[in-house]
Amino acid sequence: MTSENHGMHRGLKNRHIQMIALGGAIGTGLFYGSAQTIQLAGPAITMSYTIGGIVIFLIMRMLGEMSVDEPVSGSFSHYAYKYWGEFPGFLSGWNYWFNYIVVSMAELTAVGIYIHYWWPDIPPWVSAFVFLVIITLINLVEVRMFGELEFWFALIKVIAIIGMIVLGILMIFTGIGTGGQAIGFENLWIHGGFMPNGVWGLLLSLVIVMFSFGGIELIGITAGEADNPKKSIPKAVNQVIWRILLFYVGALMVMLIIYPWNKVGLEGSPFVQIFSKMGIPAAATILNIVVLTAALSVYNSGIYSNARMLYALAQQGNAPKAFIKLNNKGIPVAGVLASSACTLIAVVLNYLVPGKVFLYLISIAVLAAVINWVMIVIANLKFRAAKGAEAEKLEFKVPGYPFANYFCIAFLLMIVGLMFQIDDMKLSLYVMPLWLAILWGGFRFKKQVVVKKEELRR
Repeated sequence: MTSENHGMHRGLKNRHIQMIALGGAIGTGLFYGSAQTIQLAGPAITMSYTIGGIVIFLIMRMLGEMSVDEPVSGSFSHYAYKYWGEFPGFLSGWNYWFNYIVVSMAELTAVGIYIHYWWPDIPPWVSAFVFLVIITLINLVEVRMFGELEFWFALIKVIAIIGMIVLGILMIFTGIGTGGQAIGFENLWIHGGFMPNGVWGLLLSLVIVMFSFGGIELIGITAGEADNPKKSIPKAVNQVIWRILLFYVGALMVMLIIYPWNKVGLEGSPFVQIFSKMGIPAAATILNIVVLTAALSVYNSGIYSNARMLYALAQQGNAPKAFIKLNNKGIPVAGVLASSACTLIAVVLNYLVPGKVFLYLISIAVLAAVINWVMIVIANLKFRAAKGAEAEKLEFKVPGYPFANYFCIAFLLMIVGLMFQIDDMKLSLYVMPLWLAILWGGFRFKKQVVVKKEELRR
């Protein structure tokens, strides 16, 4: 039984929202993508994640301000549509969907790499396909199932990272795993200095760092199915900066203290590589389970959020009406299946060009994420303008408004400029204008269809 009138079920509890927020902050960008950033910035990568984390925190506060005032499943697409205009709503919704499709494809690619660590004979595309089917089926059950799975995925990541930091600290100070000889802190500066590639290397690393934060705006998407959004959303958003400092900066700092940055390779997770080379195979195996969990977690979130975005777009009249239908569990089944089917492209790419897919997908995902974030920042400016004097009564205000908004826009434009300097990132700069042109064409076509329907009614 399907119906457009059931409405989504508010089945996500506070603990689900908090862990979903954690899941958005801890993914493949940390466990696998950090290898590329380390090569660019060296130990100064910790500064890159701190800078990027501050910007993301401000953007999440902007989204949180709107989500607490109007908790809807469409999130920033709804706010852009309502406070900015039809095309901004159309663009932000479809671009978010496209972004998370690309991110989901990157995560599936990473799954294949992690499985390859244990079973080298299994082609990465096979692993990607198997987990695609499993996660899709889970998302077709009910929203609480998604929330519960994400809760445990995120909990595993949190426990593992804390455990890794503790183990790393013991290695630094006591010599556990290194023959009883304490490592000390020399690795932070003896291999070319703390910032071996200078400020330029630090700036370039920010591009891949920002990919790590892509998807954190899922906090806003969950508002429509949170049982108490006015409590859970502010709490989740406010904890973003602390999670970033602990899980990204803390984990990377420990990793770079115990192992020379210039020996961190680009095959597999750097965390797994390091503990393997330090002679701690059990820790490496456990970490590989964790990084696999992290990739599956983000893919799980991707299928969830994309289905909800298609639902919101259909409500606006910006997507086919089939996506507005829910089953009796409140699940947008058509949206789940369509989004999952699109990520099959990752399986095909891993079959055709194994080993080259991940960085190409990162480059496209970064630019799509930048567009999402710019849309959130501008939608927040429009939202505040529409509220007028009522803005003073908002329960969860953006700190430093409107200067924080302008600062974030300038930073994001800088990221786009830096992408021109990285050869593997240039692909997205050529793809994205084509994607935006497709969106504009789709919007104009939709408008023409609406006009013709109105003429027929007359």
